[in-house]
Amino acid sequence: MAAAYVRRHAAATESSERSSDEEKSAEQITRNWNELLQELRVMQTGVQILTGFLLTVPFTDRFTALDDRQRTVYLGLLVGSVLTTCLIVAPVSFHRVLFRKQQRPWLVKASNVCARLGLAALGLVSAAVVLLVFDVVVGTTAAVVASLIVLALFVGLWLGVPLLARR
Repeated sequence: MAAAYVRRHAAATESSERSSDEEKSAEQITRNWNELLQELRVMQTGVQILTGFLLTVPFTDRFTALDDRQRTVYLGLLVGSVLTTCLIVAPVSFHRVLFRKQQRPWLVKASNVCARLGLAALGLVSAAVVLLVFDVVVGTTAAVVASLIVLALFVGLWLGVPLLARR
């Protein structure tokens, strides 16, 4: 009889520990999801403003003065900006489609990938904006130099600093 009590008590304790661990894991996933959403909100505003601005450029008088290379850069830049918007808004769509389907761990993983790709795309698009503007205003050589400096700044601050802090 005592052995049966010990087995039941051990099973109940183990079950309690397991549910406590699952609860902690669920809380962590929820916290990660909320943090990720906050980060995406910060990026989303900037990218949407940039994309909106880029969509208006062809309707300006100065657009006709761009040469073929500058127009190609512009079109690549526009596609990159729209792609960046798609990446950072995708987690919202994932959430809507999977709402209440107990898929939060997948949502966090997939959204993390989208956020990382979105950040990389935002850095590239920002450097390309500098390239196009400097090319139109100052010339190609200054444009390439300025764009590479901006790209190095993004890589250094967004990737280098966190990797150094991780050590």
